[in-house]
Amino acid sequence: MIGRKPTARKKKHREQPKVPCQMETEVDIISNLPGHIIDKVLSLLTLRDAVRTSILSSKWRYKWVNLTSLVFDNQSVLVSSQDPTVIKNKMVKIVDHVLLLHNGVIHKFKLSHRDLQGVCDIDRWILHLSRGVVKEFILEIWKGQRYKLPSSLYLCDKLSHLELFNCLVKPPSAFNGFKILTSLDLQHITMDQDVFEDLIYKCPLLERLTLMNFEGFAHLKIHAPKLTFFDIGGVFEDVNFENTFHLSTVSIGLYVNVGNDHELCLGTTSKLVKFFSSLPSIQRLEVQSFFLKFLAVDMVPRRLPIPCMELNYLSLRINFNDMDECLAALCILRSSPNLLELEMLARPDEQPVPRAALKNLMEEDYQSCFLNQLRFIKIAGIFGVPRELNFINFLLANSPILERMTVKPASQDGGWDMVKELLRFRRASVHAEIIYLDP
Repeated sequence: MIGRKPTARKKKHREQPKVPCQMETEVDIISNLPGHIIDKVLSLLTLRDAVRTSILSSKWRYKWVNLTSLVFDNQSVLVSSQDPTVIKNKMVKIVDHVLLLHNGVIHKFKLSHRDLQGVCDIDRWILHLSRGVVKEFILEIWKGQRYKLPSSLYLCDKLSHLELFNCLVKPPSAFNGFKILTSLDLQHITMDQDVFEDLIYKCPLLERLTLMNFEGFAHLKIHAPKLTFFDIGGVFEDVNFENTFHLSTVSIGLYVNVGNDHELCLGTTSKLVKFFSSLPSIQRLEVQSFFLKFLAVDMVPRRLPIPCMELNYLSLRINFNDMDECLAALCILRSSPNLLELEMLARPDEQPVPRAALKNLMEEDYQSCFLNQLRFIKIAGIFGVPRELNFINFLLANSPILERMTVKPASQDGGWDMVKELLRFRRASVHAEIIYLDP
């Protein structure tokens, strides 16, 4: 119509596409991770953090219940109270809750809390595990008396690794051994002599054995044809290797002075010869505490009948005042033609050695001992007395390809005088450097 203004058409506004917030994006990415990635992430978390991932999304809610490794330690179980009853009740509640909700196999179970004592609830948990296929079992009782292991533990025939701390080991008479166990770690444990020997014998695939601070047995009879690693520290009367021809790494410490507190029967054969006769494949050897003195009690030959051809690392805790220990050390050095690294830690003097005896040792026994492959030497705990310096002099004079000797004294007293003596010694290797470290 004439004079009528056309109606204005409403202008439509195009809506901006909705941009998801950063948190929604991150949650969406986390929710859509592949299953194997989720499993990997969970395996890297403590059990406490793994359970807390349930709040991330519905896909994560019950993922943790399929974990194959359950570790209950101080990081996984936080207890603020100092009351032993409160601590016990919380520990039991947490472990019970996890085992109740867990769905699937358990390959590793570790119970190691600083406030854990041996409680009867542990029996129930071990019984539960014995009905599955647990491969690694670690139990560390940090407080209280020895915890007697239940008979159900000896039914875990799929074990490959067993680690016990502060436990009483007493298998039932029908125990047939752990047939596929490869690693055994026993610390602060009690068991009878026959139980120990039987246990080792009935683990035919055992490769690694650790024994620390044990009670109930004193004769170490080790029959383990697959053994490659042996670490021991404690009070014992003898050690006897049988069929251990693959044993390559040994660390052994006798925690009692042979000369004072330990009754020892002198034998007709050399303990040094007997010890090395069953170790033809030894590559790394650590002789700690008083064990070198133990080896030096009987006759000490100039050389072993069979040399240690594969020994490349040797660590000795030695009293340089004791001529027998020095002779034993020299015997080992003479019998190790391929030794690359030597570490010697001085043990404090017990009894002074007559000066004439030391002179005789220097003139006669330091001869004909060339360390043609030795490259690195570490010596610690010395006081700079003549018998220690004489041994250092011998090492420097008989190591033609030595690269570095590190010396760390026990105290700062007389440090400058020791440095001057070290610099004065003749070196068979023109490339050898001497590094002096402050105590």
